[in-house]
Amino acid sequence: MASLIFDRFHTIGIIPVLEIDSAARAVPVAEALSAGGLPIAEVTLRTDAAIESIHRIADDVPSVIVGAGTVINRDQAKAACDAGAQFLVSPGMAEDVVIWAVKNQIPVLAGAVTPTEIMRGLNLGLTLLKFFPSETLGGLKAIKAISDPFPQVRFIPTGGIRLENLAEYLRMEKVHAVGGSWMAKRSMIAEGRFNEIQRVAGEARQVIAEFRQE
Repeated sequence: MASLIFDRFHTIGIIPVLEIDSAARAVPVAEALSAGGLPIAEVTLRTDAAIESIHRIADDVPSVIVGAGTVINRDQAKAACDAGAQFLVSPGMAEDVVIWAVKNQIPVLAGAVTPTEIMRGLNLGLTLLKFFPSETLGGLKAIKAISDPFPQVRFIPTGGIRLENLAEYLRMEKVHAVGGSWMAKRSMIAEGRFNEIQRVAGEARQVIAEFRQE
């Protein structure tokens, strides 16, 4: 299952990272992203509405791959998966989350920004890792420098990625896909600007299409 989900990440190119304050907004934002060509929703567990939002997207928009972000412990991981999350994302190397996810065959992305964290991830069976916050930590130069000793590892960088540097990230061989929130910012979701979300998602998808035709 993990390989299929990770293949979809690569095919689509972008994982939209969402902060949803009201579960009533969950289905419309997922539908808007899908209509714009990005049928993925990483719902971060930073709001009280997150678990219910995952549940609603999983039930009502099955064409969208829904997962949970900012997962920092095993209880959150279990609650998210019980709600319908198809993948888990942790900002750091949360070993208890990784062990639980691997045991239950749940695709998991754990953050790694140092050689030590990468080696811990490899020892847990991970070869696809999150790099966060990417731009703050040096962006592509940092990813290249940190990954050179680990040819088997690929990254999904998140943090500071936007339309203007999207293609640059995707050109790097170590980048499997990227994560970002610019196409569905928290304020856009809260204000119900779903047409705008669809439009911006479509712009991002167009950049990916053009990049792959190069």
